Amino acid sequence: MSPMPDLSTVASVQSLFESRQYIADRALALTVKLAGELQKPILLEGEAGVGKTEVAKVLANVLDTPLIRLQCYEGLDANNALYEWNYARQILHIRIAEHDAAARARLETSIFDDQFLLNRPLLAAIRHPGPRPAVLLIDEIDRADEEFEAFLLEVLSDYQVTVPEIGTFKAALPPYVILTSNRTRELNDALKRRCLYLWVDFTTADKEREIIRRRLPALGDALAHTSANLMQTLRRIDFYKRPGIAETLDWSRALLGLEVTDITPELLLILFPFGDNERGDNRREVEGEDHDGDPQPDGDQNTIVTKHRYLAQIDLIKDGTVPVRDEGERDNDQTGNKGKDQIAHHLDHQIFTEVDHECHQHQQCQCNHTSIKRNQL
Repeated sequence: MSPMPDLSTVASVQSLFESRQYIADRALALTVKLAGELQKPILLEGEAGVGKTEVAKVLANVLDTPLIRLQCYEGLDANNALYEWNYARQILHIRIAEHDAAARARLETSIFDDQFLLNRPLLAAIRHPGPRPAVLLIDEIDRADEEFEAFLLEVLSDYQVTVPEIGTFKAALPPYVILTSNRTRELNDALKRRCLYLWVDFTTADKEREIIRRRLPALGDALAHTSANLMQTLRRIDFYKRPGIAETLDWSRALLGLEVTDITPELLLILFPFGDNERGDNRREVEGEDHDGDPQPDGDQNTIVTKHRYLAQIDLIKDGTVPVRDEGERDNDQTGNKGKDQIAHHLDHQIFTEVDHECHQHQQCQCNHTSIKRNQL
């Protein structure tokens, strides 16, 4: 086996992660370094898709050691997380002992022997024989119950697990423990106090472009640059779920699979139909149908205005100039309406110029553009 990787400096941690195509900033590299020196777990919180789980995978790859993963969910208990007895094998052992007097006498002690113990993720990480410590990933701890957090305290503080029928197992090589949380609820203070805490935010544009280039070199620099800028812009819009780096890579792989060479407004229109109505209604308006599904007459002004409004919005998003609301405005509906007015004002000149040109190409269009009301936009 190769020598133990050097995790004693921030620069060495960054270098090792970078060799595995993961760009670690100084804060993350420092946290990993201290986790090894202090033998403390790491708690990574942040939005879904920002690369928290990937940290554990890369660390296990760097150390050339097993990654033991515990996926948390509501109702998770000790049987699934810690250990379980092999009941079928125990029953078979009892049946065999019925025909042997000596075995019958030892049954009470032998039935709860180590050979019948099934190691679940927590116990498997504690009992890992080495020669290097395992990496234990406790993923999405915020999805588990508060009772399970209390159960983890012994594991995270002393790296030991108690099995009442056998005794206490203490780790010969304390594992690297990484907990992740999407912050769907607040974690217990006792749990956070035992961990090195780090908030993982959305990545910067430069770093995102570099990640795309390293993971998908076939995409090309120009398309990687455009994809990163697009995602940066989308994250500034008040979506319920903003795209993370995982969505950026999925989006880039889709572009590569579709052999897309340039991101055009028409392409984005298919994928991101922004508007005040539901997605289905907006698509029907753009394609020339009203809300009841009936075809609209050729040259209908609502269809033309809606179409050009969408294209104008997409152009602004692609260029990174779409007006967005800041954090303080999101909690105020009145200010939120102001944000919509800013977008509408930003689009007016571009829309009406193009609508004038297209409407004159339809003989049945008898519209008066000066009388168009704001609510039609």
